[in-house]
Amino acid sequence: MNILVIRFRQMGDAILATSLLNTLRHNFPDAQIHFVLNERIAPLFKRHPSIDRCITFTDDERHHSLTYIRKVWHIVHETHYDVIIDMRSTMNTMLFAILSPSSTYRIGVDKGYTKIAFNHTIGPCGDKYSMVEYDTRYALPLQTIRPIEPVYTFTLKITEEEKQDFGAYLTSQGINLNRPVMLANVTAKLASKVWMEDRMVWVLNHFLNQNPDYQIIFNYAPGQEEENARRIYAQMGKPHQVFIDIQAHSSRELVAMAGYMTLFFGNEGGARHIAQAAGCPSLAICAPENSKRVWIPQTQVLAEGISPIDTLSTNNISEETYRKMSREEKYGLLTQEFVWNRLQSFMTKL
Repeated sequence: MNILVIRFRQMGDAILATSLLNTLRHNFPDAQIHFVLNERIAPLFKRHPSIDRCITFTDDERHHSLTYIRKVWHIVHETHYDVIIDMRSTMNTMLFAILSPSSTYRIGVDKGYTKIAFNHTIGPCGDKYSMVEYDTRYALPLQTIRPIEPVYTFTLKITEEEKQDFGAYLTSQGINLNRPVMLANVTAKLASKVWMEDRMVWVLNHFLNQNPDYQIIFNYAPGQEEENARRIYAQMGKPHQVFIDIQAHSSRELVAMAGYMTLFFGNEGGARHIAQAAGCPSLAICAPENSKRVWIPQTQVLAEGISPIDTLSTNNISEETYRKMSREEKYGLLTQEFVWNRLQSFMTKL
């Protein structure tokens, strides 16, 4: 059996999609599973045991219509796919199923217009499932072949050599691997997903005062994220426990780094997904529009979220009033004291 899974999204979405790939591998161990994704994040999935082949698209290929159509046609005619699963189900991605009408299972999201491409559909996620639970539902139409046992874990794989090399790098930069280390996501790619800097500074300083044995590494990308991170570091007073210059220069190095971390704390996003996939406990601050249930799946790895909606009872605010608030007002409900108390509680579970 040949299975094609399409997931053109950002890093975090693709990582969570490995729950579907793991489900397919578990239930169809002899299948060939091919994964279509953006080229820039493909190295993260190298040697993944549930992926036999990564098929990548550059941004230019995706945005040049004729080039895109030709490549899709070639992919579905080079290999006959018994199953095509389109996790995006957009007008563009539906082309894989449309150009492969002989595929027995053409599975996508029920969006009304998608009926022209798929013969099996699932409903939208909404807030009913975690993203991991939802992603595994794409395998449900295959129950006509055999009973499907879902695998509610998302995973990433690196080599032992990669992990050891990064451990040596951490040691060379002054990290004591015998002491606890926090990976702090103090900024984010999207400004809308960043909690207030002054409150982050307050919480991290309190954390170091209460936990002097801890070391902190800031996670950030080059450019604006690095500028933000260094500003927060300066506002903290440049404590010696914060190692501002340690960086993971690739997504695979970030997986290796997460393997040495005691916990992840900070803004929710792709880095948190990497941490959880690598087995690192995480406590994430969620933007008002992001559901904890959806984006912080519960697996065997401890993972919790802090959302503005968690503060309603504390602030005596009704859900109706909350819905009418601006996103800035909602974010403002997450006071430094509230987040600090949640972090303290989380620490007792490690």
